[in-house]
Amino acid sequence: MPKRVPIDLHEWVSFDDPDEDRTWVWDLTFLLSNWTCIYGNGCPGILSAPAPEREEGCCSYGAHFVSEDDRTRTEAHVALLGADEWQLRKKATAKRPAIYVNKDKETVTRIVDGACIFLNRPDHPGGACCALHAAAVRRGESFLDWKPEVCWQVPLRRVDETDGHGHVTSTLREWKRRDWGEGGSEFHWWCTSDEGAFVGHQPVYVEMRDEIIEMTDRRAFRMFVEYVEARGATTFLPHPVLRRR
Repeated sequence: MPKRVPIDLHEWVSFDDPDEDRTWVWDLTFLLSNWTCIYGNGCPGILSAPAPEREEGCCSYGAHFVSEDDRTRTEAHVALLGADEWQLRKKATAKRPAIYVNKDKETVTRIVDGACIFLNRPDHPGGACCALHAAAVRRGESFLDWKPEVCWQVPLRRVDETDGHGHVTSTLREWKRRDWGEGGSEFHWWCTSDEGAFVGHQPVYVEMRDEIIEMTDRRAFRMFVEYVEARGATTFLPHPVLRRR
């Protein structure tokens, strides 16, 4: 009887940071895959049923801010949005601000008509898109500076763990359904678990270079790239989605 192989089997590589008491762990299986964001190109969204016509992507439930700095930086850029850039600007009022603290004490963006208040809908003159993302691109600036951190990090996730001696292990991996909390299991579709998003023309570590550097460390990323290029940008364990094909 053949041995059972775990379904979600990934290949990893790790190395110690030369300047910090830290070990970096990298999800080779995902970072070397051809995953790409298909927002605006048939993404069915993360509701309980397919809804590609809504063009919401993963914006249906708004953004959760990770720190006060994250909120302050985003609000500073919200103030720069012109009336023609932010479709739902009038929905943000003093009593119902675009960014607020919910009943669970989480700082979040407000949901309007079933999606994030910063999401311009398909009937907007500029088309469906994140108002902050589009404004950054229009100005020739990095959208990493404009958007809430979670919005530009997904589908990458960094997890830090500190042992009893203070040594930190920082893992960069794909964002799983479980990372959304209990609601993640209710999504009818999630992009890192469906072959529909594995249609890119370059590996994730190339396509998301800026995001990875911002989430990790420029020197550590360079070491990772040097390793990948020396061994060849292939993985012994292709992504589970690709193995199902």
